[in-house]
Amino acid sequence: MGGYRVGIVIPALNESATIAEVVAGAKVYGVPIVVDDGSTDTTTELALRAGAVVVTHEGNRGYDAALNTGFKKADELACEIVITLDADGQHDPLLIQKFISAVDAGAELVVGSRSRRQRFSEHLFGWYTNLRFEIADPLCGMKAYRIGVYRARGYFDSFGSVGTELAISSAKRGCRLSNVSFKVLQRSGKSRFGQTLTGNYKIIRAMLIAIWRVDIRNS
Repeated sequence: MGGYRVGIVIPALNESATIAEVVAGAKVYGVPIVVDDGSTDTTTELALRAGAVVVTHEGNRGYDAALNTGFKKADELACEIVITLDADGQHDPLLIQKFISAVDAGAELVVGSRSRRQRFSEHLFGWYTNLRFEIADPLCGMKAYRIGVYRARGYFDSFGSVGTELAISSAKRGCRLSNVSFKVLQRSGKSRFGQTLTGNYKIIRAMLIAIWRVDIRNS
């Protein structure tokens, strides 16, 4: 398999309620690449039936590991553009064309900006990245990358950045950036950030490491 222009990477953990619909919407625009991160339900079977390329983790390795796997597969499939999409139904697949159009207009990195964010830590992280890099919502799970952005770094994540490392490092490097605002749909199931305390810890940790790597270590 190969020669796809657009790869849509969809990390999934026990998303049998929504995965078929998400894949069906995504495959209109490219090849859906579902990374089943140790699901115990029928996520893999439903994704395959809906037309996705599926890569499975034998156990749960986490959101960032799933994205690492998905980007590696997209590169193997010779995709020119990689778009990340949540599996829980929060992202309308119709938005994918907006992200593709932004890349076609010259952007190397396109970051979604959600209509609502639940946690103070999400607003804080967004304040920092908007000030430093003009990235309004670094924690949005829907982003688009030219494959060269990924290849220049060689991996998506190295420290559990909640999906932010490649975007921030690429913005620091000066890649052409665009933000796309959209309305978040109702989620099915639990947040990928976890419960309130756990989620805030993950987000604040990722932000502090990003600050250290960008503002301190490279000063």
